[in-house]
Amino acid sequence: MILLATVALASKQYELPSKSFWDSLGEGRAFLLIGLTILAGVFAILSPFETYSRRGTLAQRVTMRRQILTAFGQLISLGTAANPPVPISDPGLHIWKKKHTLKHPVQGELRRVATYRLGSTPATRTIRPTRGVGVVGLCWQLNQEVSKNVEQLVTILTDQQSFATYRQEHGRQAVMGFSWEDFDRFSHRGAVFASPIRNARSSFVGCISFDAAHGYDELNCHRMWHELNALCTIISQDGFENV
Repeated sequence: MILLATVALASKQYELPSKSFWDSLGEGRAFLLIGLTILAGVFAILSPFETYSRRGTLAQRVTMRRQILTAFGQLISLGTAANPPVPISDPGLHIWKKKHTLKHPVQGELRRVATYRLGSTPATRTIRPTRGVGVVGLCWQLNQEVSKNVEQLVTILTDQQSFATYRQEHGRQAVMGFSWEDFDRFSHRGAVFASPIRNARSSFVGCISFDAAHGYDELNCHRMWHELNALCTIISQDGFENV
């Protein structure tokens, strides 16, 4: 806006494209030039505040990323203590937000808004869980911390028939609400944990999940849950703005 107003005033000053053009425009329209002058002044005054606001936003984002990475580092260190150790490139930290979409306009679905991982493998697979589907979906349904030793389940559910029998006997939650096809697709993440992000009314608005190929028993400890829950509180206060 400053640029447009400045160009217009400069054109008037140097009579571009012609003097007659500005003379004809100026007849009874002096308010236009006055308005352009005021507009340029107002935006010039506000520019420092905009710059300051941007710097503040950047500082908040840097602080948030530092807190997330610090927590992620603590979680990775737990994995390295497992037997056998979890490679530092394997674990993933994911931040999920509940969103209403065209496909699920009322109930909504979970969208992954950020993923932190030190390696490029294993590749992050696309999933948009609804309520009760996957560990994060169970976290949403129960509005509480949820964990699954998927590695142990894999040793039991070796084919579609054993999966169907187990699901019928133990219920949908026992297989994370998955179909056989989805279970087979995501079962490579052997240890999965999720903690809810709640708003001021204690309603579920998203969650944080942490997963690794193995090491459930070593990872499922007070220190791990402390890191996840503390991070959930920080992101809840931030409102997902800087993740």
